[in-house]
Amino acid sequence: MGRGRQKAKHTKVARELKYFSPDTDLSALQSELRGSDDSGIDLDKWADFAATPNTNDDVESEDDKAQSA
Repeated sequence: MGRGRQKAKHTKVARELKYFSPDTDLSALQSELRGSDDSGIDLDKWADFAATPNTNDDVESEDDKAQSA
């Protein structure tokens, strides 16, 4: 398929996506945007991890070693 036909196909698809408005389930969209309080993620499990300091801060990277040599 030549470039002209390919571009015409892409233009047709883009035009359909731009101007075709499918039926939108607004109630599902609203509930998705609102979110839920019970997301199923246990945040307490990560609280200890976030409170722990990073112990790798004092390790030199390979770039630091190369620059100091």
